[in-house]
Amino acid sequence: MPDLMKFRIGDLAKHIGVSARSLRHYEQKGLLSPSRDENGYRVYDQLSAVRADNIKQLFEVGLTSADVIHYIENGYLDRPLAESPHCPAELDTVRERLSGLDERIARLQSLRERLASHHAELACAIGPEQAPEPHESGTPGACSEGMSG
Repeated sequence: MPDLMKFRIGDLAKHIGVSARSLRHYEQKGLLSPSRDENGYRVYDQLSAVRADNIKQLFEVGLTSADVIHYIENGYLDRPLAESPHCPAELDTVRERLSGLDERIARLQSLRERLASHHAELACAIGPEQAPEPHESGTPGACSEGMSG
């Protein structure tokens, strides 16, 4: 079946909702391989358009270029993701990404707690009336030492 639709980079970018720079990035990472016309412009066929949209969707859910390469190697990006088969390896990859996010969230929460504690110490040292309030509640310890009476 001949390709009925061909896209230049700007047209494909608009069609799938990414920037032309994103499409060039996909190409640099080896995720897309557009052909070139006689002027050297990138030309994307229907298969490339489907792949580009799938790549965008996988990046949007937090997968990496390395993850996407595995999808490509297994032929999972040649049709819309909703129509592609799924496998246990895919689930393992998503679990790994979730675990990584959970670890980062825990580290950030710990950092936030330390910073909030430091803020409370500074507020007590400077005087609560002069110290600006943090953006969120949960700042530990209203000046408990030396501030009463």
